[in-house]
Amino acid sequence: MIDLHHSPLLCDIAGHALSSPDKVALVAGPCRVTYGQLVAHIERSASHLQALGIQPGDRILLAAEKEVEFVYLYLASHLIGAVNVVVDATAPRERLQYIVGVTHPVLLFGADLPDCGAPVISYDRFGSESGGDCLPLQLPDISADDVADVMFTTGTTAAPKGVCLTHANVAGSAANTNAFIGTSFNDIEALALPLSHSFGLGRMRCVLSVGATLVLVNNFANLKSFFSLLESEHVTGFGMVPAVWQYIKRLSGNRISKYADQMRYIEIGSAAMSVDDKTLLMQLFPNTRLCMHYGLTEASRAMFTEFHAQAANLQSVGKPASSLVEACVLDEEGNPMADGVDGEICVRGNMVTRSYFLSSDNEGAFHGDWFRTGDWGHRDSDGYYYLTGRKKELINVGGEKVSPASIENAIKSLGVTDCACVAILDPRGVLGEVPKAFLLRGSTTLTIDEIKQRLASLLPPHEMPAQWEWIDQIPRTPSGKIQRLKLKQ
Repeated sequence: MIDLHHSPLLCDIAGHALSSPDKVALVAGPCRVTYGQLVAHIERSASHLQALGIQPGDRILLAAEKEVEFVYLYLASHLIGAVNVVVDATAPRERLQYIVGVTHPVLLFGADLPDCGAPVISYDRFGSESGGDCLPLQLPDISADDVADVMFTTGTTAAPKGVCLTHANVAGSAANTNAFIGTSFNDIEALALPLSHSFGLGRMRCVLSVGATLVLVNNFANLKSFFSLLESEHVTGFGMVPAVWQYIKRLSGNRISKYADQMRYIEIGSAAMSVDDKTLLMQLFPNTRLCMHYGLTEASRAMFTEFHAQAANLQSVGKPASSLVEACVLDEEGNPMADGVDGEICVRGNMVTRSYFLSSDNEGAFHGDWFRTGDWGHRDSDGYYYLTGRKKELINVGGEKVSPASIENAIKSLGVTDCACVAILDPRGVLGEVPKAFLLRGSTTLTIDEIKQRLASLLPPHEMPAQWEWIDQIPRTPSGKIQRLKLKQ
C-alpha cells in the first residue's frame, strides 16, 4: 500500500494485513474477507477511482449499504485523499437533494440517488469494473488534518449541517472508543446499525482499526436471525440505540440474556435511556461492559459511562472518553460555570470537528477551541456530566430556563409510556413562554386531569404544562430523538 501517513486508520488496517493476512476482517452473509484481501480490495478500488479521474479533495457521495463494496470504497477514498459524503439512500428525497446540492459530488455510488449531472455507479458494477489489474496508485499530497468525511447531522432541525471530519478525527474517535470499551483483536462484532450514521460508521472503524472481525447485519428487524448469528459467529459485542433495546425487549423479553456469557461489550448511544432499562441490562448482562456514549456527529463519543462500574451515576452521561478529550460547562459568553450550575456543555479533543461544510454554519459554533454542543447541563463535584435538555429547546418561563426533558420524565414517572413537551407563547402574555405537553394516545389509562393533579406534587408551578394535547405519534428521528420542532409547527 502507498504512503499512509495521512490516515492512522489505514495504517492500522495495513498493519493487520501484514501481521495477520489470513485473519477474517469482514463477514457479509456467505462472503468472508481477510485483512490481506481487504487491503488488496482497497488498493484496487482506489486505483479504479483514480482511473475515473478522482483527485484529492474531490467529493464522492456514498449511499451507505451493508455490502463489502461499500467498505472498500469508503476506505479507498481515504487512501487517495477524496472526501466521502455518506448518506442514507432511504432518506427523504428532499434531504438527499439538499446534500447533493450543497456538496456537489463528482461521483455518486448507490441506487436511487438524485440526479446532479455526475455519474451514478452501482456498487456491483464498480466491483466488477475494478476487478482487473491495478494501475499504479499516485501518492496523494494530503495530511491527517485534511477532510476525510462529510457527515450530515440527523437532529431535529430542518436544515442538516455538513460536519467535516478529518483523517485525524475519525482515527481519534476510534482510538478513544476502543480505549474505553476495550474492543480488541480477538473480538467479533455484529454490526446491525446503519452505516449512514455516525454511530454505525464509527463502530466499523473501531473494529477494523484493532484487527477484529466485523459481521455486517442488515438490521435488527429479524430478531430470530440476529440471535442465530450471535451464536453461529460467536459474536462478542455489538452496538444498539435505545429504540432497538425497546424493540428487543418487547418482542423477545429476556431471551437475549442467553448470550450474556459470550458478550464482552455492548455500546449504546444516540438517544437517552431510562435508568430502569440500564438496570435491567445490568441484570441480564452481569459480566458485560455496558458502555453508553454521549456525543454528536461533530464530537463523536465525547463522553462515556459504563453501567456496572458507575452504577451510582446512571443518570449522568459520564466523563470524557479519554485523556485526549476535555469537557466543560460554559455560559453564553464562554465563561466557566461552577459545579452543579447549568450551562452549555462544551468539548474539545482529537475527535472534534474544526468546521462545518458551510462557513455560515460555523457562526456561534465554538467558544475559542471549545465546541458548543447545544446541550444544557452541569458537572457534579465528582466530574460526571448531566444533561437537562437542548439549549434551543429550553423553555424560558418568565426568565426561568425549563428543560422539556425534565417535564417529560416527570410525566412518564406517572405511568405514561410516551410524551413530549415544547415551548409555546404564554396565552396570557405574562411569562413569555410556557410548556405544552403532548401525550401519546393510548399510552396511559389516566385522564389529563388526573395527570395534572399527580404532577403538581412533582413539578414546581412554573414547570407545569399550561396546555395538553393527545396525539397519535410522537415524532422522532431514526435514532429515537424527539423532534420537538415538528410539534411546534
